[in-house]
Amino acid sequence: MYNQKNMKNDESPLSIRRRTILQTLGLAATAGITGGCDAIGSVFGRMFAIPPRETTYFTPNSKFYIVNYADSAVAISREVNIEQWKVHVKGAVKTPLSLGWRDILNRDSYDQISTLMCIDTLPGGDSLGTATWRGISLKKLLLDCGADTETARDVVFRGIDGYDDSIPFTRAMQDDVMIAFLMNGEKLPREHGFPIRLIVPGLYGIKNVKWIVEIEVYPGDYKGYWQRKGWTDEGTIKIFSRIDSPGHYQALRGPEHTFRGIAFGGSNSIGKVELSFDAGRTWNDCRIDPPMSPYSWVIWTYTWRAPKPGKFQTVVRATDTKGQLQIAEIVRPQPAGASGYHTIIAEVEQI
Repeated sequence: MYNQKNMKNDESPLSIRRRTILQTLGLAATAGITGGCDAIGSVFGRMFAIPPRETTYFTPNSKFYIVNYADSAVAISREVNIEQWKVHVKGAVKTPLSLGWRDILNRDSYDQISTLMCIDTLPGGDSLGTATWRGISLKKLLLDCGADTETARDVVFRGIDGYDDSIPFTRAMQDDVMIAFLMNGEKLPREHGFPIRLIVPGLYGIKNVKWIVEIEVYPGDYKGYWQRKGWTDEGTIKIFSRIDSPGHYQALRGPEHTFRGIAFGGSNSIGKVELSFDAGRTWNDCRIDPPMSPYSWVIWTYTWRAPKPGKFQTVVRATDTKGQLQIAEIVRPQPAGASGYHTIIAEVEQI
């Protein structure tokens, strides 16, 4: 996991990634080279060897990815006097509300397992995680305020750090959208939005605003911080899959090897995961563990018998339950999220 990326006001998520995940970029380049030049690829590939990841369904708070648009947010959050803090609901509503921390806790709440994913996550990247969130229904909050369903178009969320973004009013009125105050059974960590944050399954992290102090029902098409810089307003997560183990260029010995990883469909559940050991010419169906939530990633496994020693360009892809196949084309994160298949070199030294 990457520890922490803090975005200055004049930087895009992509520019931060260029500095912080050189290792992943090295993997992408190496995979292409080893397919055609074993001698050079073997030496160069091991320079960028990546160890296997531990695949767990839930991501501990301490290992959950952190991306902030500014350095100030966490510091400001530490200064919050929770007894004086309030979130204000305003705009196209009949009854504007100001809710304190106790007011939030006294409302009906529920648990929801959801995977969050950063918009600049590259193929094979780490900037996603799954947690159990506890919070209140945004839909019910807006109804209690008398939101004007005739004129409302967007719902805007503003953070204590000045960050802002919006989601369509129709999306805000769905039952799975919550204002969360617990993460994996604990109060939201400062880095993840304490006291409250938005959780919208299926939308990239830029839409899941943290440190919320204001919610506005808006009659027009609102452009948030990143939209004003040319990023997507839709924010729909693209299908993603990843090989966690074995690692890239990990030496494998013996005839049988278990491959394991995750796949995430964003707005839809995952229906199929496939592995290829010949750079995508043929594909093998993986076993998928049943997920605990339709809003989370799945864990997949595949047991492979290597036909002979050698280097095998191993690729993973996923299909969601609506039959949509993961995009193979390698696309940079800006403006609407990265795409491409995760590839590793499985090096079988001995059978």
